[in-house]
Amino acid sequence: MQRVAVPVPLMDGGREGPQDRHLEKIGAPGPMTVDFEERVDPARLRAYRLERTKSALAATDLGALLVFDHNNIRYISGTHIGEWARDKMTRYVLLTRGGEPHVWDFGSAAKHHRLYAPWLKPENVNGGMIGLRGAVAPEAGLVAAAAAEIHDILVREGVADMPLGVDIVEPPLMYELQRHQIQVHDGQQVMLDARQIKSNDELMLLNQAAAMVDGVYQMIAEKLKPGIRENELVGLASKMLYDLGSDHVEAINAVSGERTSPHPHVFSDRLIRPGDQAFFDIIQSFVGYRTCYYRTFNVGLANDKQRDAYKKARGWIDDAIALVKPGVGTDQIALVWPKAEDFGFENEMAAFGLQFGHGVGMGLHERPIISRLNSLKNPVELQEGMFIALETYCPASDGVSAARIEEEVIVTAHGAKVVTLFPAQDLFVANAY
Repeated sequence: MQRVAVPVPLMDGGREGPQDRHLEKIGAPGPMTVDFEERVDPARLRAYRLERTKSALAATDLGALLVFDHNNIRYISGTHIGEWARDKMTRYVLLTRGGEPHVWDFGSAAKHHRLYAPWLKPENVNGGMIGLRGAVAPEAGLVAAAAAEIHDILVREGVADMPLGVDIVEPPLMYELQRHQIQVHDGQQVMLDARQIKSNDELMLLNQAAAMVDGVYQMIAEKLKPGIRENELVGLASKMLYDLGSDHVEAINAVSGERTSPHPHVFSDRLIRPGDQAFFDIIQSFVGYRTCYYRTFNVGLANDKQRDAYKKARGWIDDAIALVKPGVGTDQIALVWPKAEDFGFENEMAAFGLQFGHGVGMGLHERPIISRLNSLKNPVELQEGMFIALETYCPASDGVSAARIEEEVIVTAHGAKVVTLFPAQDLFVANAY
């Protein structure tokens, strides 16, 4: 499959230059609709995403894309029925070259789309079900019927003799598609190409999502006292996020004391104690756009070893942020971070995700992925309009504590615009004694 760079579309059909994007001015004005400010325009957002997908598809030798990934479904079709459906593999969208999206959704959700999603052709929206991850066996015929329906559309829209790009797929459906002589190729790469450059609407949603987490960290700073448990803080943060309008709290890491080194990537019921170093990662989405946003606190007081670890982690992240601008390779950023062996790990695979950068959008991990594991051999050039999370980690010399910091940035023509604003330049001591 051949791929080329995907141009940034303007809504009037032209092409956008860097001077037109004004990325430094992206704000977080609030989720309400008002008539006195221009905010996120949902119609413009959907049009941009569909045009990006069509352009990415046109840049390949594929005839169509078949997507099951919820992020790709929402990106192409503007439909969403809740996070409960994410792992069911029953919703899917087909987009052919020059065509419009065909959507198959869970039961009555399809009828709801026909009533309330006028940007979709009603005749292209139908109920779909291919087995709920095998709960209905392939012998029932649902998979074969779906493959035949997809094949008929490919024939009708003139692309049946071209490869079909698929993002994720269950083996029974792939086998049925192949029985129709359909060549199945990797479609996830096409979708990641499409999604890596964000429109101003997308960046505003990402910035708004970050602003929600700013507020949650203020609450955590106030509640972070001896006697509260990690899981209690997760519960309080989750409630506040949903109160603020989050549509999915994917995960909140709350990691304290001896649990911080090595990083377990999960919260527990540990009781917070005086002098603990504790870090948190808040992963949630607002109108489908995610955050990945770490902060480290000390509880009541901090010692010199904890402060030293924090200063090192802060220095590494500041060095990375200083490099962020269009044209810089991800290898250049990875090289300013320490090698795995320098902070207690046997190799880069074992330390993956600790000195780390990743694109954020509708997915938690989009392009580019930045680490010593992959970026030194396969660097990616930063482009204006990318939205990237940069995160560092430093274990303290006490053998117990560790610092973890993350900043989300927009790549602008003039460098990085940081949108994660809760104070993190110095170690934050919550409820100091």
